[in-house]
Amino acid sequence: MELFKYMEKYDYEQLVICQDEASGLKAIIAIHDTTLGPALGGTRMWTYASEEEAIEDALRLARGMTYKNAAAGLDLGGGKTVIIGDPKKDKNPELFRAFGRYIEGLNGRYITAEDVGTTEEDMDLIHLETDYVTGVSDAGSSGNPSPVTAFGVYKGMKAAAKEAFGSDSLEGKTVAVQGVGNVAYALCEYLHEEGAKLIVTDINKEAVQRAVDAFGAVAVDTNEIYSQDADIFAPCALGAVINDETIPQLKAKVIAGSANNQLKNPEHGDIIHEMGIVYAPDYVINSGGVINVADELAGYNRERALKRVAGIYDTIEQIFAISKRDSIPTYVAADRLAEERIARVAKSRSQFLQNEKSVLSRKK
Repeated sequence: MELFKYMEKYDYEQLVICQDEASGLKAIIAIHDTTLGPALGGTRMWTYASEEEAIEDALRLARGMTYKNAAAGLDLGGGKTVIIGDPKKDKNPELFRAFGRYIEGLNGRYITAEDVGTTEEDMDLIHLETDYVTGVSDAGSSGNPSPVTAFGVYKGMKAAAKEAFGSDSLEGKTVAVQGVGNVAYALCEYLHEEGAKLIVTDINKEAVQRAVDAFGAVAVDTNEIYSQDADIFAPCALGAVINDETIPQLKAKVIAGSANNQLKNPEHGDIIHEMGIVYAPDYVINSGGVINVADELAGYNRERALKRVAGIYDTIEQIFAISKRDSIPTYVAADRLAEERIARVAKSRSQFLQNEKSVLSRKK
């Protein structure tokens, strides 16, 4: 990997390599863009096959957070951390405290949060060394993000239903939900309350049975979920589930779910667009969690956070409008929405700096 060429291609700002021999810390902090504000993104702990793989993952995830935060309307940029190590074996308090000192050294350019392989307890240890961390256990914390993420997916799904069916009512609609984890279960609660019919699947049979008992959902095998006679397909588990094998099976007119990276490749977004399937881009519809945790930065207020998460409905509508305006698939329109917002702020900032220079030159 030619690191600087990669960073230049996607306009990254900073890459920080963190090492602490005493605790075993090996971490990479990637900061992609801070045009809108300090970079916010979680800390992931994973057993990477190589250091290069870890760096590539940090860079890729950081860029994704720039787009996610921008599209969510947050005054935050994109960043991400990966810690190389087994989250079941290699954690210790000194490791996270050492990492917290590295964050503190960035003077607010990067704010972290939980991610895969890290917990609220880990964030508490980081918090001993820096205030640039969210998701800690004190009274001002936003708490479990799953119900809030589900609320945002529910709102986004209603916007997608309006685009596809002319009404945002989900009453009587059949929703095929792939995966019944914490977010998806909370989503099923919202859908059930509105009168939607649920079809569910998960490799965890207990999770499936829980949804069947609570919501009267119909359970199907994992490989049968795509071909169900449903109005809406909600991917809420693995990524890359919209692919060459699954697309021909789909009968749903809407794809709207909480899973990350739902499109296996960009061309799959083109295909479903040409088929007339309404796709709510994943990083926008599932942004309720980051919107919720970002509210901590202003002193957490749950009512305010939920109001902002409800705005995902409007954001999805904006994406559909851009898709029509520019004759592009919705996954491209989501990127354009984020890029246009960043460009507006960058232009405004550039103009301000030019004016400041002009004033200073006249004083001289």
